[in-house]
Amino acid sequence: MWATLLLLLLALGVLALGLVAHRLLSPAGNPFARPPTDPPRPLVTDQRARDRVLKRGFSAARVPRDLDAVVIGSGIGGLAAAGTLAKVGKRVLVLEQHDQAGGCCHTFQEQGSEFDVGIHYVGQMHEGSMLRVALDQLTDGQLRWQRLPDPYDEVALGPRRYQLRAGKAAFAAALEEQFPTEKEAIREFMRLSKMASRHVALLALLKMVPRWLAALLLRTGLVHRVSPVFRMAATGHSEAVARLTADQDLRALLSYLFYGTAPRDSSFLINVLMVHHYQRGAWYPRGGASEIAFHAVPLIERAGGAVLVRAPVTRVLVSPAGAAGWPCRRGRARRSAAELALPATNFWIYPHNDLDTMMTRYAALHRDDVPENLAMMFITFPAAKDPTYEERHPGRSCMTILTMARYEWFEEWAGTRAKHRGAEYQQYKGAIAQRLLERALQRFPQLRDKVTGGRGASPGNGGVVVDFVEAASPLTNEHYLAAPRGEMYGSEHDPGGGGRHESRDAREEPLPDG
Repeated sequence: MWATLLLLLLALGVLALGLVAHRLLSPAGNPFARPPTDPPRPLVTDQRARDRVLKRGFSAARVPRDLDAVVIGSGIGGLAAAGTLAKVGKRVLVLEQHDQAGGCCHTFQEQGSEFDVGIHYVGQMHEGSMLRVALDQLTDGQLRWQRLPDPYDEVALGPRRYQLRAGKAAFAAALEEQFPTEKEAIREFMRLSKMASRHVALLALLKMVPRWLAALLLRTGLVHRVSPVFRMAATGHSEAVARLTADQDLRALLSYLFYGTAPRDSSFLINVLMVHHYQRGAWYPRGGASEIAFHAVPLIERAGGAVLVRAPVTRVLVSPAGAAGWPCRRGRARRSAAELALPATNFWIYPHNDLDTMMTRYAALHRDDVPENLAMMFITFPAAKDPTYEERHPGRSCMTILTMARYEWFEEWAGTRAKHRGAEYQQYKGAIAQRLLERALQRFPQLRDKVTGGRGASPGNGGVVVDFVEAASPLTNEHYLAAPRGEMYGSEHDPGGGGRHESRDAREEPLPDG
């Protein structure tokens, strides 16, 4: 009886949400009902014009009057929240602690080349997708996307290489071709992937129903009668893929999109959704990642709001009326991507196929042992993915290499100033960067003796002279992105946080005073 009653309450809640959505989404009262009408304008390459949008510094005189909301942070989440409010006529102030807007969507330039910091590729940008529609709305339809050619990803497990191809049918077919004896497991994974993408919105119900009801549904297990997606959220990824297949390479391939958590400690649901996100392919913003913020900011300003940088928020003051107030290495070459035959494919390179063991051993390393025992690396070539890169930076190209790092390995230098952390810090992160470059050149031997220049030359690279090198650490992320302890990917997506408790507890709460 209780189960029937609870399911009835959930059904009524869904019906009520549907009625509200119908009211809000009717063309008469919904500013999102129609697509943007203006065609994309020519790419703005004048850096001063871009800076006027992305680097508008904070001053009291620039704060709009009669604000409806204040958003802290101008990353994609902050810009999306502010842009959505602006679309319904709200006046929003966005405060960014860095010297330019965009968060992980910003880019920076060094010695004539441009580097991205977080947007390496995005899935589900096909015409008509929900994500594409949302970003078109938030950027007035001015943001253009370049689809990456197949294979969009290559995964190396020791000496073996596997490729991922775009398109739901092509994605599965490519896996089956590479694992001909595992067709049943691949098809079951695809079925679970499709179900997860359709049911994941149900997790939001746990935030909408009364807290006591959400807790009861979880404690009694009745939530699993609503949808299998709740059990997927509470199941570890390694445990789930082990039920699908005994093939260790396939298990690793279904876990390859790493975000810093070992597969056994991550939610199966999150990993499935990550893989599903790219099944239709991968895209990169034409003009670079900073195009996102460059076209989102004017939308906020037109509604009377502002996006101001160099505005760190140290506390929020509350009155009865409301509130006021990975390390990576990047290298640049003085040749174009075409001249160097750089691919648009992204490369995930692992030493072997046991990713759980890899993570366990790597995380337990002493700091001094890290450079000689790097676990994995991700390699991407922004200059090859963006057809406008050569137009904006002629004769230049760049490579980005990412790996994982523990904050504790760099904690000795916490509290020191960026670019003034001392010689020992530079030597340590430089040693890691040097090993990353050496491994990258093993994968791309055609780059040896072709990368020319001066600054950053290293005789240990087998004839390669690197024109420019910039190495980052978790302290870099902490400084430029205000990411606590340098963690770029937010809360840990473990089987508990992946849905079992987080959906119930992550609700709007009153802000503490001061």
